[in-house]
Amino acid sequence: MPVRTHSRPHPATRGGAEIRLRWWALALPSLAFVALLALILNPSDAQAAGGDPAIARLLERVQQLVAR
Repeated sequence: MPVRTHSRPHPATRGGAEIRLRWWALALPSLAFVALLALILNPSDAQAAGGDPAIARLLERVQQLVAR
């Protein structure tokens, strides 16, 4: 004989683990993304960028295309 399962009429809100996102959990990744995007769009600001000039030219071209 099948046994009936009892379902709750509404989700449990008390007694369970409540997950709250802290403000810095969103702010820090957003800040890192903006900083890296700024370095990509303006490679001359990167102090350690002394490598291949072809990469710098490519990034400048990408910046020009994005600015349009």
